[in-house]
Amino acid sequence: MSEDRFATGMKTRRAVLGDAHVDRVSAGKTGFDDGFQRYITENVWGSLWTGDVLSKRERSIVTIALMAALGHEEELAMHIRATVNTGASQEDVREALMHVAIYAGIPAGNTAIRIAKQAFAEIEQAADKGET
Repeated sequence: MSEDRFATGMKTRRAVLGDAHVDRVSAGKTGFDDGFQRYITENVWGSLWTGDVLSKRERSIVTIALMAALGHEEELAMHIRATVNTGASQEDVREALMHVAIYAGIPAGNTAIRIAKQAFAEIEQAADKGET
């Protein structure tokens, strides 16, 4: 079961975050974080993100709101960049971040908006270069 969940998780992780990101993480893996990376792949990507109640778009929006509310800036930027794969639109993200501003505070929303603008600019630059 664990190997199936790992394989499913790796497929989902690549589909959402992209091969370049997953390859970069895999290349940097050591004995110290190998177990943690396996745990993430099996449980986050092989179980949670493969559920059939929420779509990848919906999971993306929820994750972005949570990362913004919790102040996890790197993870927020990563998940905003992943919207090119999940189908979450800029409008979806903007609405989620408006909720963050109201329910988690204006500073959290302000920071998240700044990060989103930067991530969307990076996405646009990559698209202009044909890198998407």
